[in-house]
Amino acid sequence: MIILTGGAGMIGSVIAWHLNSILDRKDIIIVDDIQHQDQWNNLSKRTYIDYLDKDDLFPWLEKKQEIEAIIHMGAISATTETDFNKLLNQNIRYSQNLWRYASDHNVPFLYASSAATYGGGEFGYDDNEAELRKLRPLNAYGYSKQFFDQWAVQQVLAKEKTPPQWCGFKFFNVYGPNEYHKDRMASVVFHAFNQLKTEGEIRLFKSDRPDYKDGMQLRDFVYVKDAAAVVLHFLSHKKHSGIYNVGTGKASSFKALAESLVKSVKGDLNTIKYIDMPNDLKGKYQYFTEANIKKLKDAGYTKPFLSIEEGVEDYAINYLTKSDTYA
Repeated sequence: MIILTGGAGMIGSVIAWHLNSILDRKDIIIVDDIQHQDQWNNLSKRTYIDYLDKDDLFPWLEKKQEIEAIIHMGAISATTETDFNKLLNQNIRYSQNLWRYASDHNVPFLYASSAATYGGGEFGYDDNEAELRKLRPLNAYGYSKQFFDQWAVQQVLAKEKTPPQWCGFKFFNVYGPNEYHKDRMASVVFHAFNQLKTEGEIRLFKSDRPDYKDGMQLRDFVYVKDAAAVVLHFLSHKKHSGIYNVGTGKASSFKALAESLVKSVKGDLNTIKYIDMPNDLKGKYQYFTEANIKKLKDAGYTKPFLSIEEGVEDYAINYLTKSDTYA
């Protein structure tokens, strides 16, 4: 039996899709705190044992023993969240309590970290646990993920009781199906498609740095199906523990992303426009991210990642343009 928190979220629901469709696993307990009125659709095609509200998980765990793994994707994922008490309770304390349960019951623990922990990238994008203390996230969300990463590593270094396997995944810019509920935090692909559909244009942020032209800000965009595949690689490679980057290892520009989308739906490239960056993002916006994935490859993950063109095409043609868009 696998516990999957955040199972109604984008990455979590696609992990459930992967478990069902590729690994033929149905023995899943999905845990979440559904907020969006349509988010139940992310579960509608899945086969699983039961759904639990996040507040009901720990009482339920007290009565259960045979758990193969805990895949912890549940958290506040909004980079704009400013209430640190909420982040403390949901992104740190909840994760610490699950870690302790996994440690006490000898259960592998796989959890979501974030590339937001790297801040402006001044110290690079290497997933080296020894370098964690150097990182300076640009927002409270990133700091909450950084806090837990450091706490987990401290447990290991202090030789405290730990899960038999633990893996933290620093997801870079994930995009793909089942993200509609994320509102402003949904990917540029999602927003660009809907802008093009309803307003006939795609709006990208202008650059407010002289070293980057408009649209040439660079991110490591990773398709959600690839992100899910990485997580589940470790489910069957239990000898590996640590913090791992989850990205393609190759940065792409927002302009390239938008052009891939327009080409996928046979649109006009002149529909791509540039707008001023919102004030609340200035100084908190990453202009370049690119995952170093050597450590991931060393852990045996050698499957190629989809390029931005391939991922956007699959998302646009097989999901965004369909009436039934859920993976």
